[in-house]
Amino acid sequence: MPEFVTQPSSNMIAPDYAGLVRFLVEPFLETPESLRVDCEVSRSKAKIWVRLAFDGSDKGRVFGRGGRNIQAIRTVLEGVARSAGYAAHLDIYGGFPNSRDGDGHHDAPERSNSRRSGGRGTPRPRSRNHPA
Repeated sequence: MPEFVTQPSSNMIAPDYAGLVRFLVEPFLETPESLRVDCEVSRSKAKIWVRLAFDGSDKGRVFGRGGRNIQAIRTVLEGVARSAGYAAHLDIYGGFPNSRDGDGHHDAPERSNSRRSGGRGTPRPRSRNHPA
């Protein structure tokens, strides 16, 4: 279970964002020891960036059908951050099979299309026998 961390500048208790993401992602992983989570908090901009990387063979399970799993993880992270007065961003990096550069590593974060498509995934083609 994620822990809470006391902020040194105040008596407020801040969520452990990295621990929260680890708690939410690990159940989807075949190799949980491959999970790497990094969290950066900008108090001046009230933003949190959480970056994670894991074994490429677990990508489908973490993202889920139509990106549902990763969208749910982002929603929880954003809700917890919002309750603490921050905006949260989740980026996923590296080690994915079938990458364009051939060695299985990305320099840029992998993003789910579910955010842009409203969480609905890719629309199905319509049958020719049924009008629109």
